[in-house]
Amino acid sequence: MLKLSVLDQSVAVSGRSEDASIRETLALAQHCEALGYHRFWVSEHHSHPSIVGSAPEVLMAAIAATTQRIRVGSAGVMLPHYSALKVAEQFRVLEALAPGRIDLGVGRAPGSDMRTARLLSSDPNQAAENFPLQVRELQSWVSGIDLPEGHAGQGVSANPTGPTSPELWMLGSSSYGAQLAAHYGLPYAFAHFITDGQGAAQAIDLYRQMYRPSPRHPAPQAVICVWALAADTEAQAWHYFSGRERWKIDRSKGALGPLPSPAEVAARPYSAAEQIEVDQLRAAALVGSAPQVADKLRALAHTLQLDELVVITWTHDPEARRRSYELLAGEFF
Repeated sequence: MLKLSVLDQSVAVSGRSEDASIRETLALAQHCEALGYHRFWVSEHHSHPSIVGSAPEVLMAAIAATTQRIRVGSAGVMLPHYSALKVAEQFRVLEALAPGRIDLGVGRAPGSDMRTARLLSSDPNQAAENFPLQVRELQSWVSGIDLPEGHAGQGVSANPTGPTSPELWMLGSSSYGAQLAAHYGLPYAFAHFITDGQGAAQAIDLYRQMYRPSPRHPAPQAVICVWALAADTEAQAWHYFSGRERWKIDRSKGALGPLPSPAEVAARPYSAAEQIEVDQLRAAALVGSAPQVADKLRALAHTLQLDELVVITWTHDPEARRRSYELLAGEFF
């Protein structure tokens, strides 16, 4: 049976303060657990006008404390900003709070502009080139396996330890993350919603072909994070999608801001050139009634030979977003 999970980015929306987006993420996690979703992941972005989830480890603690069953994770921690040991300690604490339910997804992208990225790091020489070594260190500290002799961290532990440990995931939107996940024997999540699906099949195939079994993961485990929106009718779904649609058109021109409402979108008619982009977006979008979107998701999972999809949904109205997840749950669970 195909499993469904959730990625939420705490999106800023017009007309409401950014702090409300964080509380809406927390409420959505509780809602999705009640619906039967497998995981609930949150992202990390910094100084971003549209996405205000800046500290996934803090938000995860709140989610873990107010849920009982659903797995809670990061998608992800942007590891080059931080010490691998400190990240391991944070997620070991989360694991102690919610044993057997914590996912630690990591990526090497800054999640911000480069000026902000430099300000985030206490070491100005910290570079993405060190990412593979950081992943190796994190894998050891999270699992409780000592680092090799000669490593500066040999003999250092990430506390608190316990009978369970966080599950480490590699995130990516290119072949780089796929190869690194395969090399270290880690589960891999491809950001389908970032690339609009481009490169997904190639990255997942490469991951499976190059996979080196690890003690915790003897076989490859891949998912994709995919954008989808369902509503009670197809017309309603396209109505709610209009904010995301306008946001993507504006982003392509370098303009970022809160997600606009459908009313705000309607007040800004598209130019002829923008309408061409809109038509292309709509042709590829996983938007519609619940049966329509479910069929598209099943087809995508079948094509990529996946048994789990992670769904991300943006709407200006939080009730429409909750309803979308509710409708998809009715199709799959």
